[in-house]
Amino acid sequence: MLHMKIKHIFKLLLMVASFTLLLHVSYRSTIAPLLASGQDGARGISTFRNFFSSWNMGCTKQVYVRPPPWSDSLPTIYAITPTYKRSVQKADLTRMSHTLLHVANLHWIVVEDSETKTSLVSRLLNKTGLNYTHFNVHITEKLNSRGSGQRNLALKWLRDTFRLNDSNAGVVYFADDDNTYSLELFDEMRNTKKVSVWPVAFVGGLRLESCKVNALGKVSGWDAKFAPTRPFAIDMAGFAVSLQLILSKPDVYFRLHGIPSGHQETRFLEDLVTLSDLEPKAANCTEVLVWHTRTTSPSIDGKYGDPNIET
Repeated sequence: MLHMKIKHIFKLLLMVASFTLLLHVSYRSTIAPLLASGQDGARGISTFRNFFSSWNMGCTKQVYVRPPPWSDSLPTIYAITPTYKRSVQKADLTRMSHTLLHVANLHWIVVEDSETKTSLVSRLLNKTGLNYTHFNVHITEKLNSRGSGQRNLALKWLRDTFRLNDSNAGVVYFADDDNTYSLELFDEMRNTKKVSVWPVAFVGGLRLESCKVNALGKVSGWDAKFAPTRPFAIDMAGFAVSLQLILSKPDVYFRLHGIPSGHQETRFLEDLVTLSDLEPKAANCTEVLVWHTRTTSPSIDGKYGDPNIET
């Protein structure tokens, strides 16, 4: 019995010794060379830190600046975004750009409500790595629907750039810069034939506004509180339009005058399609993939902080 115990203790000591030797060899061959330069090891530690610093910076660049590779087999999504100067503009555009960086074959059309293109928006767009077009137009008169003049300029650019029946398949989406978008939404809209529709959360005084879909899978009406009798009782974030349909109706724009507040969408869609043309997406309008969120403007004490630092 004593002999067996001594034998087991000897085996345990042998295993510990082998493991210690392995650690020593590993340390000498991998970590030690990075630390060994200089008497106090300072140079070695610096080399060690620089190695991981450069590795980390390289990984960050790969993730940050590149959208998915362009594919000739996918229709292009043209996301039209009006924007205007405010304290949270850069924050909203940054958050939105980080979403769009994950969407394949996307062209971002950003239109500023400004007399000139601002350096803030120009620099931000240049850093994103996205395919984009940058415009500005300033509407001096007060309109019921902010952003309609900017959306119209983007529509004009699309019609000036592409021709009907060209091989350029695509879809147009009016994407405000303060909304929140699921990546699934862009997959849903990509193959729109005429006009696709889906629910939008936190709009019109409701948890969500949505379309009603009948047993045949066709849109039959609307679940909305605000002006529910509108022919298309839908939010701007709740539909996408085929590029070919936009090109085939060259005179259709958002109306700037004589339109009650909240009726821009319905008048625009009335000029394009009928109810039977609509294509319900998001599991027959039973899933929410876009949220009508708004960033709260912060209370700012202008006495503190460097005013030259861009926020």
